Formats: sequence, structure tokens, C-alpha cells
Amino acid sequence: MTDVRTSFSAEVSDAVRRLAGVAERTPLQRNARLSELTGAEVWVKREDLQVGRSYKVRGAYNTISQLDAAGRAAGAVCASAGNHGQGMAYACRVLGVHGRVFVPGTTPRQKRQRIAALGGDMVELVVTGDTYDDAAAAAAASAQMTGATLVPAFDALSTVVGQATVAVEVLDQLGGAPDVVVLPVGGGGLLAGCGTWLREHSPGTRLVGVEPAGAASMAAALAAGAPVELPEIDTFVDGAAVRRVGAVTHPLVRDAGAELVAVAEGQICTEMLELYQVDGVIAEPAGALATAALTGGVVRVEPGQTVVCLLSGGNNDVSRYAEIVERSLVHQGLKHYFLVEFPQEPGALRRFLDEVLGPDDDIVLFEYVKRDNRETGAALTGIELGSPEGLAPLLARIEAGPLKIQHLAPGTTAYRFLV
Repeated sequence: MTDVRTSFSAEVSDAVRRLAGVAERTPLQRNARLSELTGAEVWVKREDLQVGRSYKVRGAYNTISQLDAAGRAAGAVCASAGNHGQGMAYACRVLGVHGRVFVPGTTPRQKRQRIAALGGDMVELVVTGDTYDDAAAAAAASAQMTGATLVPAFDALSTVVGQATVAVEVLDQLGGAPDVVVLPVGGGGLLAGCGTWLREHSPGTRLVGVEPAGAASMAAALAAGAPVELPEIDTFVDGAAVRRVGAVTHPLVRDAGAELVAVAEGQICTEMLELYQVDGVIAEPAGALATAALTGGVVRVEPGQTVVCLLSGGNNDVSRYAEIVERSLVHQGLKHYFLVEFPQEPGALRRFLDEVLGPDDDIVLFEYVKRDNRETGAALTGIELGSPEGLAPLLARIEAGPLKIQHLAPGTTAYRFLV
């Protein structure tokens, strides 16, 4: 095992030299909000300020830069949820290698545009399928057919080694070993690389990997003893929505002794808004995973500990903020939806306002969805509460009133259909 660690460490050192002058040495900043919240000294590694606004350029460039003349002539191909594609696009343009980037249809438009801008004439963007795994299958088929080199987003040692350079920078910038390092997890390349390197150079550091609750594929792999395919995933956290982790990354994460936790998508949205409104940081959903684990209480740290969180990406499409606010409000228990059956008579809406709503409640949506008959009509009604504690009194007033009102709970079929 010592030989393996030594070899890995040497490869990371080589990657550091390759990336010099290509990848940015991103800032490591103390975060006052998170430090005050936890009592720890919380530092944020700002990979959202990296080339392509993500750490992914590290692994992509490390892989492509090692191709021989024949490999460069044959070109490169990859699958990406968006960020890896940007890293590869940049690497291809810098190195003069033609590339094809396959992305799923769920990839935000902003990321697609950035791939095209970073790659220029050297890269072709192909949109296919609904998930990262669909894009991965198409990329693999293209590589086999054309002879181009497949540049994995996470499941290759050269990619893992490139991502490990983040940990090298953190220890150098911090001037010592952190007590806790919290990293986002999709396919596992970042956690595998940083975890393997930290295990040798900072063995006392507690390593935590954070997955979105709707795509916890690494935790499933660790539980099963091998990578397994999740039957379904929530693609909202597009940068970490991977159905199956890598055969290369899984054993490295296992051997690094990393803890795996999951954060609800709603909490991620709440943290994205806090990062934006308080810290002035634009983070994409996957970028906010690590800090969301702290603010959501999923990862507990001790007062006085030195904690490093990786802000892994800043490629967020501004058009997504309406959904982000919505998910955050629902997660915090501040926004609720009801089907209200109103009698078709004067004063019905006024009675609802006077007898059902509390003083701090606000109607934010009111839409008739169906006319049952001449006497009644159903309305989809969205109510935003002044505080989560306002729900119980609201439901009590509904129960005591004469109107027929159905609470649409998140996750139910009616909620998904109507909201």
C-alpha cells in the first residue's frame, strides 16, 4: 500500500507541474457566516473562480496533456453534465486537440454556451439523452467508432490525479493540516483524488463527502461493496447527479476512509441563496453541496476546528433562480399549496382570507384548476407563511372552517402534477 501511495503522490506532483500556468491557484477564504454558525474556523476553497468556473479543468487537462502525437491527432471525446465539458473544451483549445463533448438535455443552457465559448473551433458540442449516463454511453460509442481518446469526467486515474491537486493547494495555502475537509461528490473523482492524497499527507484530517439526496450513488456503492446503478435520480443538482459511480473512484474513496452524507435538494437551494445574498458568491447546485452540509446540520464540526469546504462550481443559469427560491421555501416549510373548493357565491374568497389566513400569511398563487359544477370551483392556492411554526395554526383553522381544503404535501402525486 505504501508503494501505491508513493506512486500516487508522485503522479499528483507531476500534475501540479503540468497545471502550472494553466489552472488557477484559486483563493482559500475564511467564511465569516459559516464560522459564526458553527463556531469553527471555516475556510472555503473557491474553485468557482477556476478556469471554466469549476475544478474539472484540472483532471481534463492532466489527461489530455499526456496524449502522444497520435493520440492528439485522433482527438478527444467526453461526456459531461457541463463542468467537465468546459474543462475539456479549454484543454483542447490550449493543446490544439479536436474534441467532442456530449451533454444531456438537462445541462443548463449557460453551461452549454460556456463549453462552446471555451472550446471555440476545436470542440463540437453534442446534446443527447436526459441524464449524464445517457451522454456517457454516447461518448463511449463515439470514441470507439472514431478512435478518439475518451476523457472520463471522473472514472480514470489521470482525472483523479488532476483533481487531487486541489488538496495540494489547500494544505499549502492553509499552512498546515485542516481538521475537517468537506467535498462534494458526484462520480467520486474529486473525493477519490483528494482523499487518497490527504490520507498520506494529512492522515489526521477527517474527510467528508457530500452527495445530493436524490443521487447518492457513492453511498450506495460503499454499502453494496461495488458501484451499483441507482434506479432513479433527481437531476436538479446536475453537476453531481450520477446514477453510478466509477470503478476507479469507488475503491479509492473506500480506502480513503471518507464519511458519506446526503443533503436534501431544498437545503442546497437555501444555501445557494445564502451564498449569493450574504457572501456575494454565485454557486451552482453542486457547488453549494459542501457548505449546505454545514448549514443543514448534516455535518457536525467542533468549535475551534479548522474546516475546509470546497465550493466546486459557479456555473448557475440565472433562469434557474425562480426554481431555486421555490425549492428553498418549500424545504424551509414556508410555502405550501392547497386545493380549495370554493362555493360559487359572493364573499367566498373574503371568508377564506378572513377565517383561514393568519396575519403573516400571504397568498402567492391563486388559480382555478377546474369547475366541478355550478355551485363549486376548485382553486390551486399557494400560501407563503411568515414562519414554519405558522403551519399548524393554519391547518387548525382549515379543519375548523366550512371550506373543503386539501393540503398538497411535497412528494405526493397531486403535488408533482399540479405544482
